[in-house]
Amino acid sequence: MTFFVFLLGLLIGSFLNVCIYRIPAGQSIVSPPSSCGACGHQLNFWDMMPVVNYIMNQGKCRYCKASYSIQYPLIELLNGMLYVLTFYYYGLSLNFVLYAIIISSLIVISVIDLKTQTIPDELNLFAFIITIILGAYLFKGNYLNHFYGFLFGFVLFLLIAVLTNAMGGGDIKLMGVLGLLFGLQGILFVTVFSFVYGALISLLLILAKKASRKDYIPFGPFISLAALTYILFGNAILTFYFQLILS
Repeated sequence: MTFFVFLLGLLIGSFLNVCIYRIPAGQSIVSPPSSCGACGHQLNFWDMMPVVNYIMNQGKCRYCKASYSIQYPLIELLNGMLYVLTFYYYGLSLNFVLYAIIISSLIVISVIDLKTQTIPDELNLFAFIITIILGAYLFKGNYLNHFYGFLFGFVLFLLIAVLTNAMGGGDIKLMGVLGLLFGLQGILFVTVFSFVYGALISLLLILAKKASRKDYIPFGPFISLAALTYILFGNAILTFYFQLILS
């Protein structure tokens, strides 16, 4: 079962690459069929086999030999491995389905934000709708907590944006969606960890001279990393924290 979950993650990871390329360009993610960006040759199923095709063709188009970005197999592998980890923690459940979809959405959001410094509204809307649909069943008896989480995430980052001009509209909406998904406790966790990740990674980039204090560093990837941490390790981290302060 783990193998099939990994394979599913790879296949969906291949589709995520399509989304990453087409959504910022304002193109449909379903048509026309995928083709080589260099020669325009339409790709068939075998040309798009996740990871395997990249290795077999040494990262080049089978038709014109133009090089493909290493991003393609990396995104596929990342999505596959995260699906396996999520399956390990949640099993074959509705929680797994919801979190797998959100994780894939966060991967697309993070890469697009890094490339364009924007988070497309359609991605936040998609995650919002999926959370509403599946959450209607999963959040039974706890709707208010998730609503408060939505308000906290959205309003807090809206205030930060107004006061500091350091957040974009996409970040605000993403925090609202994650607040709805995780509830009040979860969005507090994501808020704290996103700023911790942001500070540490920004400091490392500055020390490595890959960025300066004046450079704009997209915050979406930090939010996504914090959300991923909560999905996979949130309960363990919170349990350890409360045991530590109560002991």
